Amino acid sequence: MEATLEQAIQLGLLESEFESIKEILGRTPNFTELAMYSVMWSEHCSYKNSIKYIKKLPTKGSRILVAAGEENAGLVDIGDGLGVVFKIESHNSPSAKEPFHGAATGVGGINRDIFTMGARPIAGLNSLRLGDLNKDHTKFLFKGIVEGIGFYGNSLGVPNVGGEVYFEDCYQTNPLVNAMSAGIVEVGKTISATSYGEGNPVFIVGAATGKDGIGGASFSSEEISDENELPAVQVGDPYEEKRILEACLDLVGKDWLVGMQDMGAAGITCSTSEMSEKGEYGMDIDLTKVPTRQKDMLAWEMLLSESQERMLIVIKKGYEAELQKVFDKWDVNCTEIGVVTKGGNLRFYHHGKLEAEVPAASLCLGGGAPVYEREYIEPKYFEKIKSFDISKISESSDLKKDAETIISLPNIASKRWVYEQFDSMVGLRNYNIHAPSDASLVRVDGTDKVLAMTVDCNARYVYLDPYKGGMIAVAEASRNIVCSGAESVAISNCLNFGNPYNPELYYQFVYALKGMGEACTKFDTPVTGGNVSFYNQSENGPVYPTPTIAMIGIMDHIDQRMTLDFKEKGHKIFVVGKNTNDLNGSEYLFKLRGVQHSPAPHFDLEEEAEMQNKVLELIRNKAISSAHDISEGGLFTAVMESAMAGNLGFSIKYNDELRKDAYLFGEGQSRVIVSVAPEQEEKFKNLMSDHSYEEIGVVTDGVIMVGEEDWGNLEEWKEKYDTVIEKAMAN
Repeated sequence: MEATLEQAIQLGLLESEFESIKEILGRTPNFTELAMYSVMWSEHCSYKNSIKYIKKLPTKGSRILVAAGEENAGLVDIGDGLGVVFKIESHNSPSAKEPFHGAATGVGGINRDIFTMGARPIAGLNSLRLGDLNKDHTKFLFKGIVEGIGFYGNSLGVPNVGGEVYFEDCYQTNPLVNAMSAGIVEVGKTISATSYGEGNPVFIVGAATGKDGIGGASFSSEEISDENELPAVQVGDPYEEKRILEACLDLVGKDWLVGMQDMGAAGITCSTSEMSEKGEYGMDIDLTKVPTRQKDMLAWEMLLSESQERMLIVIKKGYEAELQKVFDKWDVNCTEIGVVTKGGNLRFYHHGKLEAEVPAASLCLGGGAPVYEREYIEPKYFEKIKSFDISKISESSDLKKDAETIISLPNIASKRWVYEQFDSMVGLRNYNIHAPSDASLVRVDGTDKVLAMTVDCNARYVYLDPYKGGMIAVAEASRNIVCSGAESVAISNCLNFGNPYNPELYYQFVYALKGMGEACTKFDTPVTGGNVSFYNQSENGPVYPTPTIAMIGIMDHIDQRMTLDFKEKGHKIFVVGKNTNDLNGSEYLFKLRGVQHSPAPHFDLEEEAEMQNKVLELIRNKAISSAHDISEGGLFTAVMESAMAGNLGFSIKYNDELRKDAYLFGEGQSRVIVSVAPEQEEKFKNLMSDHSYEEIGVVTDGVIMVGEEDWGNLEEWKEKYDTVIEKAMAN
C-alpha cells in the first residue's frame, strides 16, 4: 500500500522530502520504505542541517590515519605501530525521559563504535549538563544518569577516568549526556564498516531485536515536550556487550572478514545502508531470520528497532563456520540473515514477501539525503551583551565570603559524588588516582606511551559569544592536555544545539563551528568525527549552545607528566600568562552578581597558543613542579584546587592594577597556575624571559592567606568544596 503525505509528515519528513523520495524511487514508497527514509533522513542520522559547516572543519593532519566520516570513529597514529580510536556522542533525549537506561546505552553505544573498528576500549569520559541541583527533577535525572553510566561502564570493564558536570537552568528539561570512549588498535589491523562481494553472507550478531527504541533517531531530532513521548527506551546489557566485544576483537586480522558495523541509531536500516553504500553493493535481507524478542514484529518495526548490543557483519562466502565458531566460543548469537548483491539496492523480505526495496545510497548522506542551508541572524540578546559596562558593577564588599560561595557552586565544587560511583581502576591503566592532572592520563599497554584525554566546553561562553566561545572550548581542552605534559593531537566533537530552523539558534551553531575550526587549525588538532545533536530545547527554551570537545593528547613517557598539586611548602606560585581586569562571563558575575549578559572572557588565539607552547617547554625542561589551568572560578579557584590536591596552603597577594574581584574570580583565558621549587626558579625565569608571567604568592603549610588577611585553614575550605554535591543529593 502506498504511503501518504500525512504519514510522511507524522514521521517528521517535509513535503519536499516526500516528493524527493518519490523521485528517487520512481514511485510512491510504501509505509515501510517511508519509515526507513524518515529515520535515515532525520537530523540525527543525516546531518542535513549541519553538514555544510561540519565539512569546513579541519580534518587533515600528519597523525590522522582515518579521516572524519570514513568509519565509525576517528583513528590517530600514536607511534610504535599503534593507533587510538576515539569518539564522543550524545544520548540526550533518551536520558531526559529515562535517565538510567538512556545514559547506560549511551556508554554502550560509544564503546561499540570503538571495538567495531577492532580497537580495545581502554578508557571513557563523560560530559553532563543538568538543571538546578536544588530541584527534585534534576536530582532524579542526575542520580539515574550517573548510576546508568557507572552500571554499564563498570560492568563492561572500561574505566571511567574523567569528565565534567555543569548545572544551569537551561538544561532543566533537556539534560545533555555526552559519552566519550577511546581504544587502542594495531595500525593496519582495523576493521572497516563496508560490504562488498556478490554472494557474500550477511550476519546479525548479538542480542535479539525488540521494539525498544523504534524511531529513536527521529525522536532525537525533535524538541522535548509532554506530547512528544519517546518510544520505549533501549535497555542495555553490558554483560552481553562484553562478550560481543571479545568476539569482535577475535575477528581482527581475519582475512575472510569483509566488514562490520554497530547497529546504533536506525538499527538494521542504518547498518545495511551505510555498509552497502560504502562498498557500492546491495543486500538482500530476510527479516524472518532475524532473532526477535517479541512475536509477530512487523517489518518496519524490525528495520527501525534500536535494540542494543547488535552488530552487522559481512564475511567472504565459505567461511560461515569459522565465524560461527568465534561467536559460539563467546556464547553470542550469530545468525545469517542475507547476502550481498550487485546493483546497490537494498531488498528486505519478510515471510517471503518483498517489504521494501530502496537504493542504499539514497538513504545516506551524499547519496540522496537532503542538505540544507538554513538562515541565521545575530541573536537579539547580543544587544544586552554589548551594553555591559564593568564600571557599573560595584566592587565586592566581602571577598572571603564571595570566595566561599564560589567554591561551593555546583559548577566549581568537587564532583567526587559522581566519580566515586565509577570504576576508574579496572585495567590498571589510570595514572590519575593518587596525583591528579588537568587531563586524564592512561597507560598504553606494551609501550612507554601515555594517552591524555579530556572533555571540555564552557557553554555559557559560547552563548555569550559563539565564535569566541567555540575557540575557547578547543583552547581549554588543549590547555588541559598541555598542563598534563602531553602534546595535543586531535579532537572529536559533540555539537549540542537548539532548533536549526530558528535563525538565532542557527547563528550560534554557525559561529561556534567557525571558532572551533580556527582553534583546531591553530593547535593542529584536526577533527576526527563526532555527532550533531539539534533540537535540545523544550517549551522553556533552548539549552546553551554546547559544542563539547573531546581531545586526545600523546605523551612519550610518563616521566613527562605534570600534575596540578602543590608539592612543598616554600615553592613560589606564578601565573604563566597575563592577568586582566576582566569579569566577563564568569561564575562570579553570573551567579553572585546576577549579570546574565556580558561578553565572553578575554581571549586571544595567538596569545593562547604561545602560552601553551611555553607551558609545555617549562614541563619538558622540568622548570616547574605543578601546573593547573585557570578556568571556571578564576585564579582563586585554581590556586585552591592545587592546594587541596597537595594538602598544603598558600599565601597570595593582590595585583594593585586590577580590581580585587576581577583578580581573584575573573575568568580571562590563556593563564596557568604553576608552582616552582627554589632550585627551579632560575631556570623558570630564564625560560620565561620572552613571555608574560606574574609571581603571585607562595605555598604554605595549610594556612590560607589572601592579601594581608587570614582566610582560615585548608581543611575548612576543603570540607566546603568536597561536600557540596553530596549534601545536595542527600536532601
